[in-house]
Amino acid sequence: MRVNAFARDPGRPSRWRFDGWIAGIGTKSGTRVVLGHWPGSPFGPFSDVMLEQADGHRLLLAPDRRTADFIARTYTFDEVRVVPVEVQVGADHWTVTAGELLGLRLTVGRRGLPGLALRAVPGALAARPSWTVVTDPVARVLLGARTRGSAGGGRREWYGARDLRPITAASALHEGRDLGGLAPVDPAVRFGFGSTPRAPALVRVTTTVSVPRAARHGTGAPAADA
Repeated sequence: MRVNAFARDPGRPSRWRFDGWIAGIGTKSGTRVVLGHWPGSPFGPFSDVMLEQADGHRLLLAPDRRTADFIARTYTFDEVRVVPVEVQVGADHWTVTAGELLGLRLTVGRRGLPGLALRAVPGALAARPSWTVVTDPVARVLLGARTRGSAGGGRREWYGARDLRPITAASALHEGRDLGGLAPVDPAVRFGFGSTPRAPALVRVTTTVSVPRAARHGTGAPAADA
């Protein structure tokens, strides 16, 4: 698998970098939704969606088998579906379509003090895994989220947050069912060690995943087609 120069840390072939946005929301139905939108990644631009339903069922929607397999080795799901995931980004509105399984519309508000503080950190510094030594304790206290920890398959992961804006409204349909209005991400999602902020938010982030060298040529377990 070819890794582009942007997404790969020089001299560290086992570190995979994903640059983009993570949006996390809760809904009145109890389903929590996490969108990953990655213009820069080892797989090229792509987006994926993770859902945890009120009964705890965890679902991954990914656009192709390679990305589905990599994500499924890094996080934990009860079901994986391969479907087209399309994201349209506006100044204040994001629209997400995942095949016929999910339709999502987000309204993004103006950034507050946390977003302004994150934007003040130079991007090169914020993207470094070592910077999460500083950010992780702050994120745990202020946002109820983590920025570093152990992932699945012996992997480690670091989230370098670079901006944060609140999500002020959302509408979502899952398999034709209205998930209800916007709610906090509560309880926290259980895909991996971390979660999104409890308050619905859109986070600009550089994510680094450390893959054991012996495993880096096998990206994941089989995924099911839709």
